[in-house]
Amino acid sequence: MKTIKLLALFITGSVLLASCSSDDDNPEVINEEELITTMTVTLIADNANDVVLEIFDEDGQDGPAEPNVKVSGSLKANTTYAGTVQLENETEDPAEDITEEVKEEADEHQFFFAVTGNLNTPEYDDTENDYLGNGSDNYVGIKFLLTTTEPGEGTFKVTLIHEPKKPNNGISDAGGETDATATFPVNVE
Repeated sequence: MKTIKLLALFITGSVLLASCSSDDDNPEVINEEELITTMTVTLIADNANDVVLEIFDEDGQDGPAEPNVKVSGSLKANTTYAGTVQLENETEDPAEDITEEVKEEADEHQFFFAVTGNLNTPEYDDTENDYLGNGSDNYVGIKFLLTTTEPGEGTFKVTLIHEPKKPNNGISDAGGETDATATFPVNVE
């Protein structure tokens, strides 16, 4: 009888010790969303003035403050512009360059573009391979080409999606979460 009691006590103790083992061997990595206060889109063409589109939102996209949108000038009709997107967190001193994080995690990010008026849908001018050297031809969108048509007014919308499905057929089937979005009024002359 003593042997059975000792064996039962040993088994109970072993189960208790095993259940107390640490689960911290593989802690979950949490990729916290960065605060993006500023999106700057720079458009450069050989035969036209550079145009800068900028939105500043001091508390980020989810805060109550209204964003401040600036457009430096009009786009030239029937012109192709080389575009770049720059993201910053200006609550930090010096401002934190969020674009660098997008480059480092290019396989987890993609910019999407929507246009109205006299703009053609932008063409991507960069891939994951440009930033990660991983051989992937999945688009990122930090660099793009934007072509205007006839004079008129319209809008240019830029959206950064975190963890989109890649490849995709555009924002409608990309999934993921929106990190930043901005809509700029544009004038084509």
